[in-house]
Amino acid sequence: MHRFIVIEGNIGAGKTSLATSIAEEYMGKLILERFTENPFLPRFYENPKEHAFSVELSFLADRYNQLKTTLDTPGLFSNFIIADYYFAKSLIFARVTLDDEEYKLFRQLYDIMNHALPRPDLLVYLKSSTGRLLDNIGKRGRDFEKHISKEYLNKINDSYMAFFRQANYPILVLDLQEETDFVHNQGHYEKVKSYIFKEKFSPGIHFLSLDA
Repeated sequence: MHRFIVIEGNIGAGKTSLATSIAEEYMGKLILERFTENPFLPRFYENPKEHAFSVELSFLADRYNQLKTTLDTPGLFSNFIIADYYFAKSLIFARVTLDDEEYKLFRQLYDIMNHALPRPDLLVYLKSSTGRLLDNIGKRGRDFEKHISKEYLNKINDSYMAFFRQANYPILVLDLQEETDFVHNQGHYEKVKSYIFKEKFSPGIHFLSLDA
């Protein structure tokens, strides 16, 4: 049903864990974001204003290169491709971190690159409370993430929602409850997975709660 699935979400939402589990179960080709290779990221979290344009431009180039290369040469034995981010993530974060003049230039570069990439058959957004996100961020213990604030996470979530309202491909927003644990709870994982694969969604936003 879906040849190209994207798992998106705010920082600490569990994107990589879910995408990895689905790829392993269905032998899909997995694309994981290479954020740890970005030399500007630790500097950005320490001083966002000074390093915002550098970090966003670096992510833009790396995401484009990774997606273009991978999506142009799909694995011969993969049923589908699944990624833990999509190219639009660059625009969503840039809207929050850049000033207006920087964003205008960034948007021009984004639009040029975006035309060369395919749209996902389905984008799944893992919507979590800010408290849950901060708890997950703290548990994984990445030193450069210790400066992430509640306010920043709220702005990122709002930027995602604003972007989704104008997207022209299917988007499934899964509202995760505080107790949801699809990493360690097989029942929760099966339920999340069933929502993703149970039907072919039409273009636009579709909201589902885990307890729906």
